[in-house]
Amino acid sequence: MEINIKIDYNAVEEVVRRAGIMMKEARLSSDSVQRKGGEANFVTDYDVKIQQFLIDELHRIVPEAAFFGEEETEGNTKEQELAGLCFLIDPIDGTTNFMFRYNYSCISVGLSYAGKMIAGFVYNPYVDEMFTGVRGRGAYLNGKRLHMKDSSLEDGIASFGCARYNEADTDLLFDAVKELFRISLAVRSGGSAALDLCRVAAGSSVVYLEMKLHPYDYAAASVIIEEAGGVITQADGREITLDKSCSILGAAPKAAVQVKEILDKLKN
Repeated sequence: MEINIKIDYNAVEEVVRRAGIMMKEARLSSDSVQRKGGEANFVTDYDVKIQQFLIDELHRIVPEAAFFGEEETEGNTKEQELAGLCFLIDPIDGTTNFMFRYNYSCISVGLSYAGKMIAGFVYNPYVDEMFTGVRGRGAYLNGKRLHMKDSSLEDGIASFGCARYNEADTDLLFDAVKELFRISLAVRSGGSAALDLCRVAAGSSVVYLEMKLHPYDYAAASVIIEEAGGVITQADGREITLDKSCSILGAAPKAAVQVKEILDKLKN
């Protein structure tokens, strides 16, 4: 995909790192947390503060870009401006983890062009892990190139997500997780979709499955998985969407086929 605008990806990465430090050094108080729509769905003052910081700083680097962020902040045009360059931002992916100092949360920033993802940055400052991916240039973890093995479920860990506030088919999900538990070496649920998807890219897991996610949850990680040699689709194999929520299956190619077969059998 040809883009006539030169983008300083190193500068974007540095901004994401700075946002990560803001999250790591945050000190939450009882009045810093508010509820959003749905069960167990929260937003903190830091979600809003970090998203505004990201929009302000990324606008300086790529002034032509629009912004599709999770929180209601100035400059957030959401899915209305996906035709050109657009940053998709989850300022704190894993907010519940963040609230309880679980130390498994991240800054997730993806960049799309003409409705297609071209770059992704996912940073967990608690362990200083920076996952990056640029279309056609590969995927990296702290500067080291990622090359996924084409593993099957029998050869690795299967991960999944189950946010209570997303109205999804949890019966189908947990029936599938039972099968994943039976076939794989182990199952895990970390509480941050972006990080769990990046774990697939790094080879720590062979699959990540969730029945409903928002575009900013998976946008950045989708580039990282594909550039590492994996696949990411909706659970039924359709292409992921950037303008609306969808299910997510990120995996090594062999494992992806197996999970789709499991889901097909459970639906019939």
